[in-house]
Amino acid sequence: MSGVTKVSSHDDLEWYRRFDQDLRLADAIDQRHDAAMTVGFARYGAGESNPWTVSYDEALIVTRGRFSVESGGAVTTATAGQVIYLRAGTDLVYRADEESEVVYVSHPHWMAATESSPHAGRLAEFQPVPS
Repeated sequence: MSGVTKVSSHDDLEWYRRFDQDLRLADAIDQRHDAAMTVGFARYGAGESNPWTVSYDEALIVTRGRFSVESGGAVTTATAGQVIYLRAGTDLVYRADEESEVVYVSHPHWMAATESSPHAGRLAEFQPVPS
């Protein structure tokens, strides 16, 4: 991997779906690319949500739609061009108020951090989307 890399949600990525929800995730850059962080894309249908505990720091950059994070009784909402920052250890619910696409950036790598956390079993909720 060179020092400069460009990615798009339209690239040939391996997408994962949560249960039968209209909710898909794909890592575009991660430890497989010898990167220090993970960069990926999330696509949520209107009204879809995902309860989670982040075991990593994460920035969510909304590129389309209106996306919210609920934590501790407070709701933070962002629209295209806005960023939501999440600290490791935060219990939350990701929620798409309308059809949304979000770029996520996590450090350390979200998958490795989750695998070594008490929440590792939650990863089984996501399965590859057939091509």
